Amino acid sequence: MKSNAFGLDIGTSSIKAVFLNRDGNTLSFNSAISVPTPSPGMQSESPFDHQEMAKVINKLVTDAKITTNKVNIALPEHNIFTKVIDMPILSEKELSTAIYWEAEQHIPAPMDTMTLAWSILRRPKQIGTDQKMQVLIVAAPNHIIKRYQTILELAGLSVIAVETETLSLIRCIVKERSTVTSMLMNIGSLNTSFSIVQNGIIVFNYSTPLGGSAVTRAIAADFGLNTSQAEEYKRTYGFSDKNLSGKVGKAIEPIFTNILTEAKKAIAFYSERYKNDSPISQILLSGGTAKMPGLDVFFVKSIGIETAILNPWKLLSVSNVPKEFEAQGPQFGVACGLAVKEYEQ
Repeated sequence: MKSNAFGLDIGTSSIKAVFLNRDGNTLSFNSAISVPTPSPGMQSESPFDHQEMAKVINKLVTDAKITTNKVNIALPEHNIFTKVIDMPILSEKELSTAIYWEAEQHIPAPMDTMTLAWSILRRPKQIGTDQKMQVLIVAAPNHIIKRYQTILELAGLSVIAVETETLSLIRCIVKERSTVTSMLMNIGSLNTSFSIVQNGIIVFNYSTPLGGSAVTRAIAADFGLNTSQAEEYKRTYGFSDKNLSGKVGKAIEPIFTNILTEAKKAIAFYSERYKNDSPISQILLSGGTAKMPGLDVFFVKSIGIETAILNPWKLLSVSNVPKEFEAQGPQFGVACGLAVKEYEQ
């Protein structure tokens, strides 16, 4: 039985870790944990705050009985730039030279302050004057990467891989649903990201600055509640019209209407850009807010596309998952995707 690096998802409101074992092609649950993120979290530049974050992460590892110091992490979407671009058909060597100039056209920051990674998603089989290849570019500020590395080193951990939350989530769905075109909607605390995945490959990625915190604030304002009470209302009532006469749903509908508008824009872009390919057949919701009662029904009624809650444990066929973690599947999607990164073929 083999165990590699564990996955660590450091969110704005919570920190999640997942540690899996693999025996052959079988994944099994080792441990998982979720704890609140101490304020100000990863946003602070203070060495004191870095020490405090490191202590929390170190305790999390100890409490979860994680027996490796190797970790895979994801950077939050609001800190990085991710884009799928079209480029002329180039060799790997030519691309490595041209990609920095091309990235400058899409990334609103000086390239000497960024770490850039890229991957060829599609290369046409036939070379023609109108043929393009698609390349995924990801750029992260150097100071953000250094901050994460510093804090994790203080926690006694060795960073094996750094990627985006979106790429981690996609890893959860490609195993079983690679032939289905899906929109992955990850509702984080501060942002909601929209990713369209076709044949296991990301073809579109976009993020909007609306998330679970905005939903909580709307409930708190309408009902005169504190943050913890509003969170409880969100988890318990959501869009359900069976309780409180649907008042909670009415309070949060404007926020989700805005998110819905962005989702429709993404679908319209895909339908035009890939008109000859398979249409989007499902929407998968992830993040802690995804389990809010009635949210999947809201999107089905509004968009008319099958909508489901992402459960990474089932999609990755992880065995022996305790019931309490099975129920929290949507919020562990990023951490699960990171935990299986080293098992990729």
